Amino acid sequence: MIILTRLNGKELMLNEGMIENVSETPDTVITMSNGHTYIVQESMEEIFHKAVAFRRYCRQRPRDGKEG
Repeated sequence: MIILTRLNGKELMLNEGMIENVSETPDTVITMSNGHTYIVQESMEEIFHKAVAFRRYCRQRPRDGKEG
């Protein structure tokens, strides 16, 4: 999940794995795989870096020894 900022300044958290498309028109528009769209303050590049950082975080988290 990544935290982004709507145009009105309120934050939202999106599942980065469900992002289908990001475009700058000039506002940044995110289209999700379920068809929902979001307009955010962050640039396409910032969203990319947040998604990469989140995936790295998930891979590096210590495991608790449980399967699942």
